[in-house]
Amino acid sequence: MTTWIKLAVRNLFRNGRRSLFTVLAIALGFAAVNALGGFTAYIFTSLEDSHIYAQANGHLSIFKKGFLREGKLDPTRYLLDGDDLATVLDAVNRRPEVVVVTPQLDISGLVSNGQVSTIFLASGRVPSDVHAIASRSRSTVGRLKHYSGEPLSDAASDGVGMANGLADQLGLELGSTAIAMAPTVAGQINALDARILQTFDSPVEALQDKLMLVTLDFARELYDTPGADRVNVLLRDESQIQAVRAELERTLAERGVEVEIHTWEELSPFYTKVKQMFEVIFLFAFLIVFTIVVMSVVNTVGMAIMERTREIGTLRALGVKRRGIVGLFAVESLLLGFFGSLLGVALTVLVWGGVAWFEPTWVPPQIARRVPLEVYLVPREMLGSVVSLLLLSLLAATLPARKAARMEVVGALGHT
Repeated sequence: MTTWIKLAVRNLFRNGRRSLFTVLAIALGFAAVNALGGFTAYIFTSLEDSHIYAQANGHLSIFKKGFLREGKLDPTRYLLDGDDLATVLDAVNRRPEVVVVTPQLDISGLVSNGQVSTIFLASGRVPSDVHAIASRSRSTVGRLKHYSGEPLSDAASDGVGMANGLADQLGLELGSTAIAMAPTVAGQINALDARILQTFDSPVEALQDKLMLVTLDFARELYDTPGADRVNVLLRDESQIQAVRAELERTLAERGVEVEIHTWEELSPFYTKVKQMFEVIFLFAFLIVFTIVVMSVVNTVGMAIMERTREIGTLRALGVKRRGIVGLFAVESLLLGFFGSLLGVALTVLVWGGVAWFEPTWVPPQIARRVPLEVYLVPREMLGSVVSLLLLSLLAATLPARKAARMEVVGALGHT
């Protein structure tokens, strides 16, 4: 085998320029696919962290049964009341896999500056729980500060955040006071004073003039209820989602609480659509690289066979069997794929280092502020690319190599 490898290396250097261009084609294809794969991994991680950590939705969300189907028309009917909420929180807190469990109450109503009023939609959270979830983010996106001003605080229940469009519409600034009005669970009108502690850009353009963030205490006081519409659960390990979900469904059913538990992916269709889109893009990129690699290797091996016809005849005359001829060109093709992959790995690392060095920024989907653009190194994908390119190189050389092995010895020796 060592002899065949030495012969293959010599043959590659014999046609150095052609071999170099083939290796470069393989390397550039490798780097393109893996740079795109690294960017795709960054996109997936950022969107996942944005939903789970930055928005504090956690890995699981527990609702009263029927909330997602009918709760939008009559949300107060499908709230987890005080007793049900206490039962849910007790059951979740008993699970060792749980890191943070926090109730949430989404509200809507009118917000006024004292002269004019407009509709608002708000999410009532426990600020300390939101901070605890965000601090566990794996990426910079999850830990990014997405607002201007002060963070909301458990101690200041009247402090709220307001989307820039809504604040501009009402002529409100940081430190201004507004009045929030909404019907209570009992159907009476309630109003509370609110201090604008922070402003932010809505991730959804349609909500830029409607969105607010409030504390859970503020939302409960405005709706006059001790309940919540959901309980968000953050786990230590994402791999535990399905197991914890099944256990909580069983435990809460035994305690007589009718709930439905959904994973973060089920509640984030945007993530699923973006993931599917990038998977299709990655597939097309790989097919392009596949075509480039196959055509480059076929061209290189085909030209080598044409130029070395008499050499093939001589080898056959000396007793080398047909499978030996095929093996020789197969080894040459494998070496092309191997050297191309090694150079591709170096180019991929160079791209990764260049992005990390220059630190470009951009505004990704559903994130309103500029964030660092990153390209991840994904060793598993890189290893898969190496194996794929080696196989492609080997398969691309099979047809011309088999054709060379079938040459008549006399005809090959007399070839000019």
